[in-house]
Amino acid sequence: MIKKGLNVALMGVLGLAIVGCDGQQKKTSETKESINITKNMEQAVYTKKFTNKDFYKDGKFQGDVALKAYEDMLSFYGIQLSDFMRKNLWITDFELGDFEHVGMAGFFWVNDAEHGYFAHEIYLLPGQMITEHRHVATDHPAKHESWMVNKGFVYNFSTGEETPNCPKLPECQNGFITAKHFVKQNPGEILPLNGIGEPHFMMAGENGACVFEFANYHDGNGLRFTNPKVQFTDVLSQK
Repeated sequence: MIKKGLNVALMGVLGLAIVGCDGQQKKTSETKESINITKNMEQAVYTKKFTNKDFYKDGKFQGDVALKAYEDMLSFYGIQLSDFMRKNLWITDFELGDFEHVGMAGFFWVNDAEHGYFAHEIYLLPGQMITEHRHVATDHPAKHESWMVNKGFVYNFSTGEETPNCPKLPECQNGFITAKHFVKQNPGEILPLNGIGEPHFMMAGENGACVFEFANYHDGNGLRFTNPKVQFTDVLSQK
């Protein structure tokens, strides 16, 4: 009886060991799967999904498609437009008809003339460029700004010694670019304008970009574009 009892007990212990081992293997497998999913998410990058064929119909800029393109990118980066952001969002192709390569979206968090401060959020689709421009004094001082990349990366162009290995710039801007010095600006990096009144622009890398801009008061009357064909119009306000 004692021997039989020992055998039963031993079988019970072995059974518990097997169950425990199976449970540990399952837990280890789930942990590895979770790690792999996290790695895949970290390796995922946003890429271009829309072209000018999507953005223009019979020569007319399609604001709803442009908005959809930005929403798609923002969703990838985990950014949800709040009611305030959506209400104040604007989108422009600078009236150049090449939104795939030249354009932007954004909104002002604040633009306070009385106290002289400004906060702006900029969205650029993959490879999209803001046309070269500068800011001059009006009744207010010329705008002086700094930028911090939140998502993606940009090539931030300003005046100075020409930087070699320049990324390909939009052909429609040939002859209208004077700022030849650039810095590749990555998430978390902040860069100031290198001189008040100096021409500058930025272009998103292949993954698009979300950028914070901080400055003194922005007076639209002091905005000067290098390309005389450029007009700043908001397609969303034309609905």
